[in-house]
Amino acid sequence: MKKLYIETFGCQMNVKDSDHLIAELSDEYTLTDNKSEADLLIINTCSVREKPVAKMFSEIGVLKKYKKEGAKIGVCGCTASHMGKEIIQKAPVVDFVLGARNVSRIKEALSTPKAVITDIDYDDTTYIFKDFRTNPYKDFVNIMIGCDKKCSFCIVPKTRGKEISIPMDVILKQIQKLVDDGVKEVTLLGQNVNNYGKRFSVEHPKVNFTKLLQEVSKIDGLERIRFTSPHPLHADDEFIEEFANNPKICKYIHFPLQSGSTSLLKKMKRGYTKEWFLDRIEKLRKIPDITISTDIIVGFPGESEEDFEDTIDVVKKSQFEQMFSFVYSPRPHTEAANYPDQVDKEIAKNRLHKLQALQREILETQAKSQIGKIYKVLVERFENGKVFGKSDNFYSVEANGDESLLGKIVDIKIKEARHSTLIGEVIK
Repeated sequence: MKKLYIETFGCQMNVKDSDHLIAELSDEYTLTDNKSEADLLIINTCSVREKPVAKMFSEIGVLKKYKKEGAKIGVCGCTASHMGKEIIQKAPVVDFVLGARNVSRIKEALSTPKAVITDIDYDDTTYIFKDFRTNPYKDFVNIMIGCDKKCSFCIVPKTRGKEISIPMDVILKQIQKLVDDGVKEVTLLGQNVNNYGKRFSVEHPKVNFTKLLQEVSKIDGLERIRFTSPHPLHADDEFIEEFANNPKICKYIHFPLQSGSTSLLKKMKRGYTKEWFLDRIEKLRKIPDITISTDIIVGFPGESEEDFEDTIDVVKKSQFEQMFSFVYSPRPHTEAANYPDQVDKEIAKNRLHKLQALQREILETQAKSQIGKIYKVLVERFENGKVFGKSDNFYSVEANGDESLLGKIVDIKIKEARHSTLIGEVIK
């Protein structure tokens, strides 16, 4: 068989798209980590910020050096969607470009010289992909594609198209198949998962994300449910109650803030206020041992010191267990890229440093509070007498153990906290 080398940048949806690409090509290609022996080299790209786009062209240059005679190079994903044929114009070594909405058309791209397939209206929500996963105990499951939001900073609607939900029976059958194959945990994926059910491309009963969670949790043998990313605007009481009370739903949630300033949130077109976000956080924090992560943009056009201090205030009140924070990056095809009041980069960097310093203080306090707690951990890996896995609330945990624990959910008592990893002992 021929050899496939693939690199993936970006979010979990890109990771799952890469799994789909690998699966669709599995009748002709086997995976390799060696660029120089690959017959097909694929970069699956992200375009949320400028840096991954620059990295893509840099990596194309690297692949060109390793590429053996007759091998093909393909660029897939979000950057492929918004740049299209420009990628081949700038890097003629690229043989095809395949957009994020067109993953199921990989063989068409391969068989068409200099193919550029970037139709963001393409609908494969009822397409049944072949199976591939790297972890025998857990997997990602797409529940929707695209995004209807109009966030002024975000390029995703231009790369993944309009929001369409995958039929619930397709999702349930896919998860059942995974469970039958030994999977214990699934993560439901979508740009705004808790807006599931707004639009289907086929006849479908009315259903929302809360109902989907209830139906997924009925699958015997499935022990854990995760999802990402919910939108704060759609985090209504019904959703939070289901999240809190369904024992199969892991008590970790990624809850993107973006800014703590109500005026900036309006300018970002996020649809909620600082007060709404904090009210949702207050309800979520009533759930025992919940952990919350977030995304924050610093230096968004027009951000004043007062706006930034609002963000600091929300971070202090929310006490996030994890934070992904970045200086605003203008993206093509977005409204904010044309705003006249761009913030000076040095000012933005200084604000980012202040924000990240605050987060480090919060994490140090939280780490100390973990000592003595007992967490249920799905053991995913064994190495050198130690087992590794994730707690229900998404902490990375390691402990002494043996291979017999692989694939099991065990109680581990925390003895030590190191950076992002908790060290404990298995309770027999």
